Amino acid sequence: MDTEQTELVDQIMQLLEGGDMTNLKEILSDMHPADIAELCNELDLEDARKVFGALDKETAADVLVELDEDTRKEYLDLLPSETIAHDIIDYMDTDDAVDIIQEMDEDKQEEVLAHIEDIEQASDIVDLMQYDEDTAGGIMSTEMVVVNENMSMPECLQEMRKQAEDMDEIFNVYVVDDDGRLKGVFPLKKMITNPSVSKVKYVMDEDLITIKTDALVEEVVQTIEKYDLVAIPVIDSIGRLQGQITVDDVIDELRDQQEKDYQQAAGLTGDVETSDTVGRQTLARIPWLLIGMIGGIGNSVLLGNFESTFASHPELLLFIPLIGGTGGNVGTQSSALVVQGLANKSLDTSNIGRQVLKESAIALINATVLSLIVFVYNMIRFGHVDTVTYVVPMSLFTLVVLATLWGTLLPLLFEKLHIDPAIATGPFIQITNDLMGMATYLLFINLMS
Repeated sequence: MDTEQTELVDQIMQLLEGGDMTNLKEILSDMHPADIAELCNELDLEDARKVFGALDKETAADVLVELDEDTRKEYLDLLPSETIAHDIIDYMDTDDAVDIIQEMDEDKQEEVLAHIEDIEQASDIVDLMQYDEDTAGGIMSTEMVVVNENMSMPECLQEMRKQAEDMDEIFNVYVVDDDGRLKGVFPLKKMITNPSVSKVKYVMDEDLITIKTDALVEEVVQTIEKYDLVAIPVIDSIGRLQGQITVDDVIDELRDQQEKDYQQAAGLTGDVETSDTVGRQTLARIPWLLIGMIGGIGNSVLLGNFESTFASHPELLLFIPLIGGTGGNVGTQSSALVVQGLANKSLDTSNIGRQVLKESAIALINATVLSLIVFVYNMIRFGHVDTVTYVVPMSLFTLVVLATLWGTLLPLLFEKLHIDPAIATGPFIQITNDLMGMATYLLFINLMS
């Protein structure tokens, strides 16, 4: 927390302690909901409740969406279902409302839904809750402006004004037929430049990008990024308009996905935060640590079989960190590129042969450069040709080639088996390549001894 934020928290605390709600409301009125949420995350639960009490209902709803999940859950647990429905859900977009309700247990979900007075809103929420949260249907919003293709310009304008009253922002005006099928987008410019007698279907733009309700979030992100969209319509299997996904929703999902991928790469299982309990963080970390420990034990067993060799050539021990570190780094580099290519669709599993050939060429170049550097280093340091001079560069050459191919093939194999290739990064590659590197090193020691 920076100095400015600390000073603001201190100021808010003083106002809360003094019961000065007038000045508190004045300060909060000039703040963005995201900044208020950040402030509430720093306060204890009772003070956060007082801050929420100083906000109008619409702002309070916006702040609640921005809160940390744990803080939000604690706050909502204190509120009765009727208050949540009337003072919070009523002031949220459907996609945000769904996210909030899905964090509750089933009994409270039913209670909150039962207290929502707007039947249409409750129906939209229930419909959205049926979709998997990792799909387009699970993150879309039903708040949008929709007009019929047979409307005239005056009718269209009147309908747009009517629908826009309950919306914060309008990204697109969608055109549907009598059956609700999406036919196009109505550019606002054409409302000005076309005669009022024209029907919408004659001036709408039929060339639009859509996404299906069952499309994965990753596909939504890629589509919006590829076509530089601010919003994308979501349709069902027969083309009926179901909702829209805006770029701010995608940014949230992209951030969550990046956090998940980073945690997987670091060897964390599950979604964990720094604020989680010791037990939860321990359970998230220990699986890969146990696997790493097994790998370390395997290395020690391998080394134990060569005690006599290391006794006669103790200088060989100096290069064990080099062998292990290089194998892990090379494998992680290769797997990271492949995982990235699979994620952004620039690499397809049908092109495995070409990718392997390219990585093989890169591996041979890297292996040659690294092994030559080590060979020259050994010649300079030891001043003569012996076992160490040859074993280390030969082991390194072989390891770089094997580790590159392993790092390339493993995520491709996971993709074929429908396993998240992100698992192949980080600890898994590091552990397996440590074992591979040590086995390769000891094999060459055995051959050259």
